Amino acid sequence: MPPLSLPRAAQVAYQDLLRLHLDDAASGLIGSIEERHRNGRVYLYDRFRLGTGMKSRYLGEGTPDLRARLARAADLRAAGAQRRETMARLARVLRAEGLIATDRDTGSLLAAFARAGVFRLGGTLVGTAAYALYQGELGVRFGSEDLAQTGDIDFASFERLSVALGDRVEQAPGDILQSLKFDPVPGVQDRQIWKWRQSNGLAMVEFLTPAFGDETVKPLPALGVSAQALNYLNYLIADPIPAIALYRSGVLVQIPRPERFAIHKLIVADRRQGGPDQAKARKDRGQAAFLIETLAQDRPEDLHQAWQDAQSRGPRWRDRLASSLARLPDTARILQGLA
Repeated sequence: MPPLSLPRAAQVAYQDLLRLHLDDAASGLIGSIEERHRNGRVYLYDRFRLGTGMKSRYLGEGTPDLRARLARAADLRAAGAQRRETMARLARVLRAEGLIATDRDTGSLLAAFARAGVFRLGGTLVGTAAYALYQGELGVRFGSEDLAQTGDIDFASFERLSVALGDRVEQAPGDILQSLKFDPVPGVQDRQIWKWRQSNGLAMVEFLTPAFGDETVKPLPALGVSAQALNYLNYLIADPIPAIALYRSGVLVQIPRPERFAIHKLIVADRRQGGPDQAKARKDRGQAAFLIETLAQDRPEDLHQAWQDAQSRGPRWRDRLASSLARLPDTARILQGLA
C-alpha cells in the first residue's frame, strides 16, 4: 500500500512552522557577524562583548539562507511576540490535522538540548526519534506502529567539527539528563560515559560519532560529552537538515537527510546479529522500505544520489546493502529502477 499523504493544510503548516523557528533562531543575533574559513567552508559566529572580553557564539554554516535571515535579525526580533503566537497556532493546526506529536519525555529532553545549543553546535538526532520527524518533512502519514519507540534516543556529531567550532553548549547534556532523572552508564572497560539510562523508565540516551576504523569512545568538546564511534555513521549525518519536533509550539532540531537515513538503515540492519537485535533489524528494514517507497515517488533524484554515494564506497558497503535488500525484493526493485 503506497504511503498516505498528510492533508495539504498540514504540509503547509509544517513548512511555515519550520520557517518561523529558523527565523526565531536568527533573531537572537547580539553583535556583529564573524566569518571563519575551514576546509573550503565558511562558518558564521555572533561576536559580541561579554563583560570586559569578547565572545564568539557559533551560528551555523554560512549558507545564503542563514545569511539572509541574519540580515533581517532586527526585524525578526521586533516581530518576536507575533511570531510566537503564530507558532502556537500552527502547532495546533498540525495536531488537528493528524501529525503525531512527540511524547512529553522526549519533547522535554529535545527542548532542553535545543536551549543548551546541542543542535546549533552540530548535534544531530538519529534513530527512531529522528524517523518520526519525517512525517512532517515528507508530508506523509505514519501509523502508531511505525513510530513505536525502541526506548533509545540517539544523538550524533562529527568529532572534527566539534573540536573545530571553538564554542560549547551553554549547559552540559549530562547535567540536563541528570535533571531529567537519567543516570550515567559508565563503559564496561574504560568507564567513559556516552550513554544515560532513565531512572524510572526504559529510555536510553546515547551519543555517537563516526568511526573511520576502530569503534572507540571519542570526545565531542562542543557538546561537552563523550561519544561511541561507529563505522558508516559519517554517511548518515553528512549535510543534516532542520526539522520540527511537535512538542508544545515545536522544537527546532537537526536530523539526517531522509534519503541517507533510508540507505543507512539497510546497512545497520545487516550489522545487527542475533538475539534481540533481530527485532531491531526488522524495524530498520521496515523504516528503510517505507522511506525508499516514499522518496522514489516524491524525491527520486535525492534518493538516487544517496544510493549511488553508498554504492561507491566500496565492496563492504555494497555487500551489506545487498544482504538487506535480499530480504526486501520490492525495495530492491525500486532502487534498481532509479535512473
